[in-house]
Amino acid sequence: MAEINKKVGLNIKKYRQKCGFTQEELAFNADLHRAYIGQIERGEKNIGIQNLEKIAKALRVTSSKLLNF
Repeated sequence: MAEINKKVGLNIKKYRQKCGFTQEELAFNADLHRAYIGQIERGEKNIGIQNLEKIAKALRVTSSKLLNF
């Protein structure tokens, strides 16, 4: 189960960097805490569907892109 968390986290990090956002900027745009974004990117946290959607919207991608590995 932890492997999928890492894959999703790496995708989020990839798209965040592609947008030129810091973790703090992504967190602000997604209305989430910066520390939570860091934990997701490192694969330490399970991400809920609602939070995945918030992050996807902030990154201007579809949720399915974040789940595509």
